Amino acid sequence: MSTDIKSTIKKEAEEKNVRFLRLMFTDIDGVIKNVEVPISQLDKVMDNEMAFDGSSIDGFVEIDQSDMKLHPDLDTWLIFPWNLENNNGKIARFICDVHMPDGSPFAGDPRNNLKRVLKEMDDLGFNAFNLGPEPEFFLFKLDENGKPSKTLNDNGGYFDLAPTDLAENCRRDIVLELEALGFEIEASHHEVAPGQHEIDWKYADAVEACDNIQTFKLIVKTVARKHGLHATFMPKPIEEISGSGMHFNMSLFNDDGNAFFDADSKDGLSLTAYQFIAGLLDHAQAYTAVCNPIVNSYKRLTPGFEAPVYVAWSGTNRTPLIRVPASRGNSTRVELRSVDPTANPYLALAVLLKAGLKGIAEAKSAPEPVNRNIYTMDQIERNENNIQSLPKNLNEAINALKEDEVIKDGLGEHIFDRFMAAKVSDWNNYAKSVSQWETDRYFELY
Repeated sequence: MSTDIKSTIKKEAEEKNVRFLRLMFTDIDGVIKNVEVPISQLDKVMDNEMAFDGSSIDGFVEIDQSDMKLHPDLDTWLIFPWNLENNNGKIARFICDVHMPDGSPFAGDPRNNLKRVLKEMDDLGFNAFNLGPEPEFFLFKLDENGKPSKTLNDNGGYFDLAPTDLAENCRRDIVLELEALGFEIEASHHEVAPGQHEIDWKYADAVEACDNIQTFKLIVKTVARKHGLHATFMPKPIEEISGSGMHFNMSLFNDDGNAFFDADSKDGLSLTAYQFIAGLLDHAQAYTAVCNPIVNSYKRLTPGFEAPVYVAWSGTNRTPLIRVPASRGNSTRVELRSVDPTANPYLALAVLLKAGLKGIAEAKSAPEPVNRNIYTMDQIERNENNIQSLPKNLNEAINALKEDEVIKDGLGEHIFDRFMAAKVSDWNNYAKSVSQWETDRYFELY
């Protein structure tokens, strides 16, 4: 079968005049990395013989362990729709797993780590974990030097149309590019804040869904620049308006179908679904560090801007951390609303699956759903309903992660150690910095 795939890829590369290959992988921070090679190296690439220096990637290995190999996932073969300069051929890509020289999977590769947790899922009798993400982003104008400015490209609002939504053409081109690459787009619209947009596509199994998120980010940024715009997935680029999230819609499957669905229950949810929700609630403090991994993430997670702040769940209510959309049958899913688009999707999904599986393995009971607007509750009411708040900043989140063995195991020792070191460094540097707000508030006053 592998030989057939290789032959098909080689034939398509020749027919479509592919000149270069991008071997893409993701570092611990969730940043896409790539090694670009000429198409003459295609056989070597597909035989898993392409080496690179892992010590030059943050969070990977030290210089004395630097030799690593990229193993392409042949199912991720994709030819980008744009041409090289002067119409001189095309660029294709593979998404790769990172391996050690002896061929063993590298423990610090986020994609490998997700596959490790998926094997634990298999051991519990489940055969698929699907994800449907809802990433949001902002579009800013480029200045005369081609650098990102702080000027939004429009003043549109939720579901607005042109001429208020000035990015409609850009967003449409993004959709067309994604569809050309095989994405099944379900929705594309202006979001709540000025300059903010959302594009949703059909769910996929865990690894493919995370691959799609990384491809999506690359396409959005590339097409935006062609329109003279800068796309940013920063959660809160502008204060006092809504920030960007990336809701995760998750569902588990077994041999009988969607394990979250029970046609005989009063609300269509299975015991497995309740247990999975319980696991997500139990470990919310710790996985927030992974799902909201930068200092700026917590500027979004504040009351009043539609982002979830409180650890609770509901069916119809959109103010808690977790919502269960109304669809049932194979569409039954659990939506986690806290994730933002700076999260490494492979790490985020690994720790969320780990938390949910822990709830199932221990037969945890989910609390009663909270169907009131939690934003209107005072602290006493929230205490009476046992509603905790998410961490208020990155420091609180990484301290919670440090104490949670389940989520630490979801990352694995190598990734946890390096993730923590990076986040502690970020927080310490942020804590020492002097912001413009401090200067404006105190410089003349004191």
